[in-house]
Amino acid sequence: MDNLILLAVCLAAGIILRHFRLVPDTTHVGLNAFIINISLPALTLNLIHQIEPEPKLAAAILMPWLVFLIAAAIFALAGAVFKLPKSTTGALIVTAGLGNTAFIGLPMIAAFYGKANVPTGIVIDQLGTYLVLNTIGLLLICLYAGESVTLREVGRRIIGFPPLLALLLALCLRLLAYPPWLTSVLAHLGDTLTPLALVSVGLQLHADALRGRRVLLAAGLAYKLILAPLLVALFYFGVLGMRGPVADVTVFEAGMAPQIGGAIVAIQYGLEPNLVSLMVGIGTILSFATAPILWHFFH
Repeated sequence: MDNLILLAVCLAAGIILRHFRLVPDTTHVGLNAFIINISLPALTLNLIHQIEPEPKLAAAILMPWLVFLIAAAIFALAGAVFKLPKSTTGALIVTAGLGNTAFIGLPMIAAFYGKANVPTGIVIDQLGTYLVLNTIGLLLICLYAGESVTLREVGRRIIGFPPLLALLLALCLRLLAYPPWLTSVLAHLGDTLTPLALVSVGLQLHADALRGRRVLLAAGLAYKLILAPLLVALFYFGVLGMRGPVADVTVFEAGMAPQIGGAIVAIQYGLEPNLVSLMVGIGTILSFATAPILWHFFH
């Protein structure tokens, strides 16, 4: 519950700081740079190093890839049919395709399924959601960022993306023990992601941003909060016949609000910041209601 309150407080803090002009208009740019280059890599280095992979978790890791690929197909088609700007289509794909499986997902798992099932959420987040963001997510962000982005430039950006480099380094260092001081430093730096990211999103939320974006917002959140978990449930429970805590938690995580880290990267690359901020801000608030409904429905 403390983590959920923290989300609300930080989002509100960003809105208040912007509304009363207590910080410069470009404050979010500096916050986003710190998140991408410091917070996300530190979090990845710390959590990936602690994960013990198990074969039964492979299906759980697959879920974020399925959700993202389906979102990419749906919104790419919608973008072509309705002739949406590339930045709008890319914003919908990233925010509807990537879920907040960590800072909303993990507290939700602990609350509804018990702390014993939190490791499943960590694996989904680190080897699923963040790996999607660091690979095909970043690829699509670059492709939708502008006409001038070449495949060579996309490859260069992916190779030089700090969170991806941190992920590769963490995997290489898994057999080595971190000294206590390093673990502590990484943990504290990683802890800055949630407050800074939500303050940044709050700084970019504007009341007039809804104008002309209500249908886009409704479509994106309908997929992320409702359709995605229903499709995952149909596949895991119906097609694969999976049962048990891992399957239950996997379906539950599919319905989390849009991922903060992915939103920050999308904004940094210019994918319609107003729509991205609305998806994260309003999606986070709505998820406090939709997640319990999903749990009750599937439970």
